Amino acid sequence: MTTRATENPIAIESLTVRYGRKAALDGVTLSVPHGAVYALLGRNGAGKSSLVRCLLGQRRPEGGVAKLFGLDTWRDRKRAMLRVGVVPEDPDAPPSMTAGRLSAFCARLYRNWDGPAVLERIRRASIPTDLPFGQLSKGQKKLVSLALALGHTPELVVLDDPTLGLDVAARNALFEEIVGELADRGATMLLTTHDLAGVEGIADRVGILVDGRLVVDEPLERLKERHAVEPALEKIFLAVTEPQTEVA
Repeated sequence: MTTRATENPIAIESLTVRYGRKAALDGVTLSVPHGAVYALLGRNGAGKSSLVRCLLGQRRPEGGVAKLFGLDTWRDRKRAMLRVGVVPEDPDAPPSMTAGRLSAFCARLYRNWDGPAVLERIRRASIPTDLPFGQLSKGQKKLVSLALALGHTPELVVLDDPTLGLDVAARNALFEEIVGELADRGATMLLTTHDLAGVEGIADRVGILVDGRLVVDEPLERLKERHAVEPALEKIFLAVTEPQTEVA
């Protein structure tokens, strides 16, 4: 059975994840339509990583379901992930392999792998394609990971805190590549991030997790209109996530 073209790239329904007695996710429901750039925000421990792991079929939820293109990622992970590119928080690859060898390896996994485009992205970032992955800087590893994630022209790209730990130059280079991909193909993207200023210029929808609950899920412009006094995303985020002090 094939999935319909109208299926949203991401559909999460009543997703619940527990670690012992603690609920990392408490009945989260959200969807991301084709072509959208969804920024998932939250403080440390809010549940972002748990949601991404369930979405990518890396963890079985205690309740609810996470779907990619209509496919339950826990039950049908292999088929669902063929249409997805992932940039993890901590890029990982055999340290002795060069970017060129990594691309050649991935070409054996994907029929539509575009090796020349991958290497062109890497060269455009001024990263030597013959330098072992383990010798690259953190920013270079992120850019190589992004180039590899885009190598099979995925319909959906998931970026898990892609700019964490990067300096300003590396952060800007990464966002330039992301924006370029949006301009070229209008790819659907899900970003979890602490870089509020960086995503404000590219995200069109925002979700905010607080203690495992999705307390905000709406278009960015509408969110900013509701907070017209302080429309910057950082100010809105702080207003939503800061604990409220009770008045005696």
